Amino acid sequence: MKTYFRRWLAFFAVVSAFLLCWSNPAQADDDRFSAGGYFRIAARPDFQGGKSQLGLWNISGRLLNETTWAALEMRLQLLKASPGTNEVWTSLHAKVEGGSAHGADLLNGSLGDFALTQLYAKAGNVLIKDVVWQVGTLDYYFGDLGLYDMKFAEIFYETIGVSASWSNPYADVLVGIGDSGYLKKSEGYNTIITIGAATRIRPSEHFEFGLGAEFFYEPSVTGSENGPHQTKFDANSGVQYENFARKNVLETYAHQFGTDADMTKFESAYPHPSEADAFSFKVVGYLGFGKLGPLKWNNLFFNFLREHPESYYYETYNNNVKKRIYIKEWTDERYQFNIGDEMNFELVKDRFDLTIAGLFGYHFDKDDDVSASEKNRLIGSVVARGQVYITPTVHFLAETSYAQENSLNGNLWRKSPRSVRESNNGIANSMGLEYGDLDSRKTWQGKLGFVLNPGGTGIFARPSLRLLYGVQYSNAHNAFPNSNTESLDLTNEFFGQDTLKKLDECHWHHVISIEAEAWF
Repeated sequence: MKTYFRRWLAFFAVVSAFLLCWSNPAQADDDRFSAGGYFRIAARPDFQGGKSQLGLWNISGRLLNETTWAALEMRLQLLKASPGTNEVWTSLHAKVEGGSAHGADLLNGSLGDFALTQLYAKAGNVLIKDVVWQVGTLDYYFGDLGLYDMKFAEIFYETIGVSASWSNPYADVLVGIGDSGYLKKSEGYNTIITIGAATRIRPSEHFEFGLGAEFFYEPSVTGSENGPHQTKFDANSGVQYENFARKNVLETYAHQFGTDADMTKFESAYPHPSEADAFSFKVVGYLGFGKLGPLKWNNLFFNFLREHPESYYYETYNNNVKKRIYIKEWTDERYQFNIGDEMNFELVKDRFDLTIAGLFGYHFDKDDDVSASEKNRLIGSVVARGQVYITPTVHFLAETSYAQENSLNGNLWRKSPRSVRESNNGIANSMGLEYGDLDSRKTWQGKLGFVLNPGGTGIFARPSLRLLYGVQYSNAHNAFPNSNTESLDLTNEFFGQDTLKKLDECHWHHVISIEAEAWF
C-alpha cells in the first residue's frame, strides 16, 4: 500500500507541476510548456482462456501481441534562446508511462503500474558552443524496429548521470557518464559506474550509420552485502553449477557432513563470500539507407552485450537454515548478439505499402551447459505487413509472421499437456533441468482487418483505429498467456480422471481485437 501511494503521489506531483507552469500566465508563456505522448488500448475477447494477447511476446511482431500502454512526455523551457543565436538555453523534461487502463488488463488502470521513466534537464551553449548538456536520465537510441517495437541499438537506458551531445547536419556525437546501480540492482543497490559514447554519421540523404558502446563497472565494497561477491565452495563439498541451477546448493553442501548433517559443523565450515569486481558491456550499431525508388527506408540495428552479473539469492535447508548465496561467478558469462532489419516499401503510390522485418538472436551462457533456459537459445523471426488504401482514411491490413526459438541445452517447451511425463531426458518434477519434450518452439501468426486512419496513408500513420482478427499456430502447447491449468494431478478439480486421459493439446489460438493507437 505504501509503494502504491508513493507512485500515485509521484505521478500526480509531476503532472500537476507541469500543468501549473502551463496554466499560470504569471509564471510561464503559453509556448514554454509542451506535452506529447502515446497510447494504445484494445478490447480482445478470447474464448480459449487467454489474456488478450495472440502470442507470448513480440518475436512474432507487436501487432496483437502487445498490451495496453500509455505515455505522457512533458517539456518546460526555463530559458529560451533567440532564433539563430548561440544564447544559453535550458529546459526540463519528464516522462510518465505504464501499461494499464481501466477494464483493459489485469491491473484495471492501477497507477502502481506507471512510473516516472524519464526526468532530466537540458542546457545548451554552456561552456562550449553548440554542445547540449543533459543531467538526469540519459536514455539514447538510434531508432527501433517498428513492427516489433524493439530497440536493439540503445544505450544509457539504466543510467542516471550527465551527457554532452553535439550535432550538425552531417553528424551527431554523444558522450556520457553516470550510475546504473538502481535500475540494474533495485533494492540490492550498489554503485555501477557507467561510461559510454555514440555517434551517427549522415553523409547523404540516402545513407547514414551509427555506432555506440557503454561499459559498466561495479567495484567491490568491503563489508557491503550488496557488493559483488561469490560464495566459493571447495572441491570436497560437491557443489557445482548444476546445484545452483536446481537451487539445491545447501542440500548438496550439507551431504559432506552426513545424512543427518551436524548443523554446528555446517555453520562453522560454511564459506564466507569472496569479494570480486563485476564488469559488463554493450556495443550497438545502426545502418540506414533509402529514398531509392520504392524503398522508402531500411533500418538495420544490432547489439552485442555481456549481461551484468547477478548478486545473490536465498536458499533454506532443513526448514531452519537460511543462507544468502552469492553468485557473481555463476552469472558473469552471459552474452547476447541480436540483429534486426526493417524495410519499408511504397509499391503503389497512395494505394499499397509493404513493410518487411526480421530479427536474429544468439544468447549463450558460458557457465551453464546443463539446464534448458532462455539464457542459451537461438531466436529468429520474420514479419511482413501490407496495407491497402481503399480510401485515404479507410485501409485494409494483412500481416503474417514466422518465428522459431531453439534451446541449446535441452527441452524447454511442451508439445502436449503430458509432455513432461513423456520426455526422454526430462525429469517430471520441479527439480528437473528440462521442462518438456521440445527443444524448438515454432510459431506462425496471421492477422487481417480494417483500419481507419484519419491522418491518411502510411503503415505507421497515427492515430489508427483497427478491427482485426488474429490466428496463431505453435508446435508448443498453450503458447499464449492464459489461465489454463497446468496441473496433471488426478485430483485436479478441473479434470476428472476420464477427462484428464483425453485432455486435448492446444496449438491454435484465435482473437478478435478492437483497438486504438495514437501519437499526440
